[in-house]
Amino acid sequence: MQVKPTAHKSWHDLNAHYLDAMRSPWYRGLVELQDAMTHATYRFFKSCNLKTLYLPITTASISSPMGLGSDSKPVKIDLFGVETYLADSMQFMLEYGCRLHPAGCYYLMPSFRGEEADETHLCQFYHSEAEIPGTLADVMKLVENYVRSMTAEVYERCAPFIRECDGNVEAIERLVASSERFPQITVDAAIQMLGNDPALVRHDDTRGFRTLTRRAEQILQQHLGGFVWLTEPDHIAVPFYQAFADTGGRKAKAADLLFGLGEVVGCGERHESAAEVRRALEMHRVDLKSYEWYCKMREKFPMKTSGFGLGTERYLCWLLNHRDVRDCQLLPRFNGVAAIP
Repeated sequence: MQVKPTAHKSWHDLNAHYLDAMRSPWYRGLVELQDAMTHATYRFFKSCNLKTLYLPITTASISSPMGLGSDSKPVKIDLFGVETYLADSMQFMLEYGCRLHPAGCYYLMPSFRGEEADETHLCQFYHSEAEIPGTLADVMKLVENYVRSMTAEVYERCAPFIRECDGNVEAIERLVASSERFPQITVDAAIQMLGNDPALVRHDDTRGFRTLTRRAEQILQQHLGGFVWLTEPDHIAVPFYQAFADTGGRKAKAADLLFGLGEVVGCGERHESAAEVRRALEMHRVDLKSYEWYCKMREKFPMKTSGFGLGTERYLCWLLNHRDVRDCQLLPRFNGVAAIP
């Protein structure tokens, strides 16, 4: 009798997990999904004339210090006497790459975060990120095309495993068959729809911004068809590098694509001028020192770009109709916990 692929939470014991995983149909299936995602990603971006970049995983310019609205901590290390960080995103490097290949660039690489892992967060995860010349609207369209293209290819290759896991087959087939744009709703409109319920909307009156809970994201998905763009967040609630959507700097030209566990893709348009970057850094109370090069790049090589990052493990959760992202890593890593191999 064939054993149904099931996640057995073997990552609770990281010293034994690698042996348990080698016996598990679940983890053998993850290998197939990861391979299919990787090849689909390369094929899609090659068709768009984007170039893949080999980039360092250490940086002095992390995107984690979002300032007042930060909910993410950077991972600092000592590299032979030099304090540096493990990259939480390669977005800044991809912006640099756009100056070398103006059609845009992308990568699939690990990202490191300082917060605790839970059902929707990982300490180390794989990031599919891209940066292109253009506006927020341009990159949102790119994301929709990418998600549809990748899903079609992954499903074609891995449908038997996805079905065995009681995966999201109906939603997958509906997505692949449709060419309609995903619905959009602003944060202001979403808060109104949710009745400004304090159980669904977090208000940080001290720092002056609002965010939605995971439960709120699920409600929006249920009301708007499964995939929904949440747009125009409060600027203080997002990283400083997102462009201003209004002259007062209250809103950001940014959007999160909600599906499955919630936010799976985050994207935004970048500040075009050094003056705008400096203004945003001051607003977010982030030290300019580590980002002076970022400003100088704009002064010497001005360019309007927009980009996105997709969390691959969260995407896998959606494919498999699964609710715990910790089950979607072959070899999990948790901050402060020794693991082998």
